[in-house]
Amino acid sequence: MSYTPYPSLRDRVVFISGGSSGIGAELVRAFAAQGSRVAFCGTKPDGGKALIDELNQAGHTQLMYEACDVRDIPALQAYLTRVGTAWGPIRVLVNNAGRDDRHSLDELTPEYWDNCLNLNLRHQVFATQTVARQLREAKVGGSVINMGSISWMRGRPNLIGYTASKAAISGMTRTLARELGVDAIRVNALVPGAIVTERQTALWRNPEEDQKFIDLQCLKFRLDSAHVARSTLFLAADDSDGITGQNLIVDAGLAQVSVAG
Repeated sequence: MSYTPYPSLRDRVVFISGGSSGIGAELVRAFAAQGSRVAFCGTKPDGGKALIDELNQAGHTQLMYEACDVRDIPALQAYLTRVGTAWGPIRVLVNNAGRDDRHSLDELTPEYWDNCLNLNLRHQVFATQTVARQLREAKVGGSVINMGSISWMRGRPNLIGYTASKAAISGMTRTLARELGVDAIRVNALVPGAIVTERQTALWRNPEEDQKFIDLQCLKFRLDSAHVARSTLFLAADDSDGITGQNLIVDAGLAQVSVAG
């Protein structure tokens, strides 16, 4: 099956956080296939190097990777600045990094709570801050895509730190869209449902759990990272230049279920 190419993404500078594994790695592949210049970060150097090697062998050479923990805001902003200096302003920012660790209310501590928000929310606004400054200085527009989750819409249990972060992304996205729209910077949230990744498979997936999700979805197949990546390309490209402040839900209809599951 073939999918839409986006000419506006060719040679466009793209930054993806959490790009060394999971959905992030598929995002890197998707933008590289569009001919974008892709910089990404992650906390798995072996995964980042392997992805660079894989894409180089496929003929994609406009790539940059650094190991960076998004909880370290000065390090993240310094990397974003280096990318802008080397390649020009980052026209597409995908705030993807996050982690859906399970935890009960009784297990929460203030330190654990802060770590959840730092992993899943805080870095998104500070990365946007840095990229917006680049775009304003260059007097060009851009697209910021914040990775959300339908987990908060469904009230998923044992994820309160994660779901609180992901719910906040929706409000943050709408406010940033209003604030940055005057500079032709679009801000949207991409909201995945139950996505099959290596981490999900290693920790939680089994045939019974797969079937539960399929039964709840309108579309009767499991989604994977490529479904998220293709939708992200659309929000990044000029084809969506009239869309900002929105939640694009990619969940095969799972969010229509109002009960926790």
